[in-house]
Amino acid sequence: MRSVNFIADNEVKLLHCGTDYFPALREAIDAAQYEIYFETYIFSGDSTAQSVLEALTRAAARGVTVRMITDWFGTGHRQVYRMHEQLLAAGVEHRIFNPWFRRGVTRTHRKICVVDREIAFVGGININDDMVCDTRPDVSLAAPRWDFAVAVRGPLVASIQQEAQTQWRRLGKMSIIKRIGLYNEMRKVNKIARQSTVQAGFVVRDNLRNRATIQRAYLQALGRARKSVLIANPYFAPGRKFRHALARAAQRGVEVVLLIGVGEIWLQDAVAHSFYPKLLAAGVKVVEYRKTQLHAKVAVIDDDWATVGSSNVDGLSLFLNQEANVVIKDAEFARSLRAHIEQGIADGVVIHAEDFAHVGRFRRIGYEVAFVFYKILMRIFAVGKYA
Repeated sequence: MRSVNFIADNEVKLLHCGTDYFPALREAIDAAQYEIYFETYIFSGDSTAQSVLEALTRAAARGVTVRMITDWFGTGHRQVYRMHEQLLAAGVEHRIFNPWFRRGVTRTHRKICVVDREIAFVGGININDDMVCDTRPDVSLAAPRWDFAVAVRGPLVASIQQEAQTQWRRLGKMSIIKRIGLYNEMRKVNKIARQSTVQAGFVVRDNLRNRATIQRAYLQALGRARKSVLIANPYFAPGRKFRHALARAAQRGVEVVLLIGVGEIWLQDAVAHSFYPKLLAAGVKVVEYRKTQLHAKVAVIDDDWATVGSSNVDGLSLFLNQEANVVIKDAEFARSLRAHIEQGIADGVVIHAEDFAHVGRFRRIGYEVAFVFYKILMRIFAVGKYA
């Protein structure tokens, strides 16, 4: 099981919600001098997204090479092609990821921006307004969407840049020979690891050489956990290995807390609920976040391991879609993210084992049926990898 390749001497800044993220992103784009790589799942048509779009087109107008990838499904057919014409007219190079599912069901769920090979942004925040639901744009949220990203400076930016370039080339027209050459190039792994702060690693999930990289990073950290595990995620539906790792950690005395977003997708909630009894029996604390849409994909384990990224803890993210996370080994960063997660836990609703005593038989059966249905779908789409 290959570990995360940590690179030292980075500056990693935590960005909470769009309030922190979008000003920092626009500032970096406006300061760009020669090159921007940009990739996102959702790029909406609201005023927040328009401000980012205008920053990208301003950069192209002053001669910066701007290369942008937008997911066809996440952004939506009409919006993505409307943007495509606008971007090309403004001098922005734009590629649409997997239109009409021509390359299977895989989506790019990554949120990455690299500017001048000096600063990179990675996280879970899409390009849309904080007060609008991701999955239902017609629904306004009661409070800003709860989400995170990081701004990275230092040696790790080179790894993120390389991945962004590879993705861009992968979506272009390439011969079989060139694609084989690109795959061989991706096999070269940077293994720099020095003992100084801030150490950080960039982990991606794809369907080539990184099919289980993000899950492995989690499983290794869970296996080494000695004090605490805090995970915040909106779509909780991991495979058996991940669930067992959580249970084993709790059973050996580690404080394990799951902060789960609910109320967005009925099937997703039902699948998560099917796991609750066994997790609670193992000593895992489950907290549901109902204040607003929880979209964060973050975790803190013990005193110095943390991750921020786009990967949910579900079958789609861990076994099918393209994802990107930054893993940070630094006590100060972990404390900062821990404080946010603990506030989310305080704002949430703790689920107790006795709560399920009042759940009717038919609803319990519904949870199990939802999980079986979900498992069958994931095994089909992920070619048997979900278990």
